[in-house]
Amino acid sequence: MSYVINFQDVDKNSLPLVGGKNASLGEMIRAGIRVPPGFAVTTESYLAFITETGIKDRIYVVLTGLNPDDVQSINDASEQVQNLITGASMSQDIKTAVEKSYSELCDQCSVASLPVAVRSSATAEDLPSASFAGQQDTYLWIQGAAQVIERVQRCWASLFTPRAISYRIKNNFPHEKVLISVGVQKMVNARAAGVMFTLNPTDGDLSKVLIEGSWGLGETVVSGSVNPDKFIVDKVVMETTERTISTKHIECVYDPDKEEVVNADVDADMRCACCLEDREVKELANLGKHIENHYGRPMDIEWAIDKDLSFPENMFIVQARPETVWSQRKPKSVIGAKSGYQLLMEQAMKRIKLTE
Repeated sequence: MSYVINFQDVDKNSLPLVGGKNASLGEMIRAGIRVPPGFAVTTESYLAFITETGIKDRIYVVLTGLNPDDVQSINDASEQVQNLITGASMSQDIKTAVEKSYSELCDQCSVASLPVAVRSSATAEDLPSASFAGQQDTYLWIQGAAQVIERVQRCWASLFTPRAISYRIKNNFPHEKVLISVGVQKMVNARAAGVMFTLNPTDGDLSKVLIEGSWGLGETVVSGSVNPDKFIVDKVVMETTERTISTKHIECVYDPDKEEVVNADVDADMRCACCLEDREVKELANLGKHIENHYGRPMDIEWAIDKDLSFPENMFIVQARPETVWSQRKPKSVIGAKSGYQLLMEQAMKRIKLTE
């Protein structure tokens, strides 16, 4: 039984074992994309846990016959199931496997108690035809094997949040068919971070890349708690055609005194400063094109820039999933009736400056 598996040893075919998020990380590593190292606590670990502790049947009894529109019943069921999972004891075999992999990751990165992100990775997550993303828990800047093990168990429990339970019922996903893995990944000490779409999500234009970013970790951008800087890059000529620099009041950073990730005020002189250099915008767009070409579809990507490293080794992709809004619509030309020649002439004319 595979309790734990390194990201380097998984790919897109490993989804049943490591979930969508972790499978994608392994797939990108194999494609030569710079991804922070880590490992997956497999779905086999989760299944062994709920089976060996005797809570498996009790979980599915609680979830039987629920009405997804009855909010109170969903909340009550969620609380019962999550308490069953967090209240049970993980076997020593699974604990030992996680401890060993975490220790090896610390050695690999030459850090005694390496800060890691502990992220849920469900088997129904990051699918081109469904929007499960964000339904399970993520924990940032976790240090020490004991803390990692505790967060793994909390991630297992988050498979049964009220939102996740309701969504599965409404979309006819049987609860017992959706399993959960947990990714443990080296934290990027982010100077800036954000998201990227390999199309323009406002109109579905496949010739553009949209990049959004802000200071610190990317949670402020993903959660919408900050108005990010925005860049639209033309995939053909690799030029930034639109640039919007916003006022960024807060950043998500690690507070060593509180020993947790917090939203802190951005220094006054940095609030209106662009969070990305021109070369970083171009490199992100190149990475986005590489990932899109590898998967053969538009992608929704999370990125981070490590303040401790120099360009381009500081550029990391921490997550990628298929874009699910425009990708499900009927394909339609975004260039109208214009010919390829007309489009090329438009690009050429933009570069011509008329003088008297």
